[in-house]
Amino acid sequence: MKPFVSELMKRATKPSNQSLNEKDPMKKLFPILTILLALFAGPLIGQDAEQPTDAPNTANTEESAKTTDEEAPADSESTDPTETEAEEGESEEAPAAIDSGDTAWMIVATALVLMMTIPGLSLFYGGLARRKNVLSVLVQCFACTALMTLLWTIYGYSVASSGDGQFFGDFAKVCLKGVGVDTVSGTIPESVYFTFQMTFAIITPALIVGAFAERMKFSAVLIFLTLWFTFSYLPVWHMVWGGGYLAEKWHAIDFAGGTVVHINAGIAGLVACIVLGKREGYPKSPMPPHNVPFVLIGAALLWVGWFGFNAGSELAADGVAGMAQLVTQVATATAAFVWMMTEWILRGKPTAVGIATGAVAGLVAITPASGTVGPMGAIAIGAAAALVCYWTATSLKHKLGYDDSFDVFGVHGVGGIVGALLTGLFFVKADTGAEYIENNLKGQIVSVIVTIIWSGVVSYIALKIADVFCGGIRSNEDEETQGLDVADHGEEGYQL
Repeated sequence: MKPFVSELMKRATKPSNQSLNEKDPMKKLFPILTILLALFAGPLIGQDAEQPTDAPNTANTEESAKTTDEEAPADSESTDPTETEAEEGESEEAPAAIDSGDTAWMIVATALVLMMTIPGLSLFYGGLARRKNVLSVLVQCFACTALMTLLWTIYGYSVASSGDGQFFGDFAKVCLKGVGVDTVSGTIPESVYFTFQMTFAIITPALIVGAFAERMKFSAVLIFLTLWFTFSYLPVWHMVWGGGYLAEKWHAIDFAGGTVVHINAGIAGLVACIVLGKREGYPKSPMPPHNVPFVLIGAALLWVGWFGFNAGSELAADGVAGMAQLVTQVATATAAFVWMMTEWILRGKPTAVGIATGAVAGLVAITPASGTVGPMGAIAIGAAAALVCYWTATSLKHKLGYDDSFDVFGVHGVGGIVGALLTGLFFVKADTGAEYIENNLKGQIVSVIVTIIWSGVVSYIALKIADVFCGGIRSNEDEETQGLDVADHGEEGYQL
């Protein structure tokens, strides 16, 4: 660990060439925070006070059930034992039923999540890249989709979802052994559940691409993502969603992937961009997005697809899915608006890239909480994510001197952390109280820390292994100057 930590600190604390003598613009955020608190404090307090009353009162229910049992006539207890045993035997032997409504919704949700990677994330990242690197980014996202589909099918699904291990599953379902037309997961076919989770396995490593864009060899990308998927994504998935360590011991809440997807990928992106170093010319030479309309179109596709991401994670077409969709929209809109206004106040103009990035930050932050918070909690989470992620992407990154090309850590890593912690604070449940919130927060804090350490260590080791196999993971100076479109793929994005 010492070489890992020392290298990260050495690189992260390397002074940036940008001027740091200007006044920190974040000091201007205090008026914004004051306004937000004034706007949201009242509704939030009201919601927190009223929310528990909306849930059923278990104590009253038990009392009424007891009264009913006591008042029931004696004849009601005289049931034929033979009939009872027969009914119990039939219910135990009855196969799980597939709900057509749930199945239809999950097929749609699966398509929506796949759309988030191709074309959503591809266009978002492709637009942020310089013109000479647009194809390399698109190809990396596309290749990641193909590679992760194969890995998830061959062993990923089994290692993540089966077995009783604390950190890893087993190989009981390798190559989808036992998964057929008639196998069921809950109220949907297991094939649908498998494919839905596959889309998560696709987009998570694809997110990392944005951190090291424009400077990593394509061969190294494939090796690194394979290793990271195997030893970071799958174990964290199992620990949180597969009944492993974080779920069993700490009762971690991650409804749709704030920890498993965004913190996991964000930390990997941070480690990768530090180990690789800065792009040639960064930060002296300006590196603006080459196609802002691509950025907006990609962000829009991510926004729409995220309804499958969050609402689909309920795995059913019910009220929880409906509320998840609602809070996703509210949090995203809040974050986009707050980011836009913050940028407008601090930098004089609201940019298209800024409002798109704010929307993504809101989507990330609401993801772990989407099944457990109400609309007012969603507003608070969206506003907090916008402010914290804005500071990370525009101020902290330059002060620490690392080159996170498309702010993967600043938006996904930090946004995921904000969302995971606030999930514990705004969790809506009948027995919500100080003790419950405290215990819930402990579980969320532990899950965040474990994910950061696990992903960080695995990412560093995976990069070093890729470095050995590829004779270096970074493209040379001439290739970077020429652009990776030609250097890696022999093509150009535009023939003008």
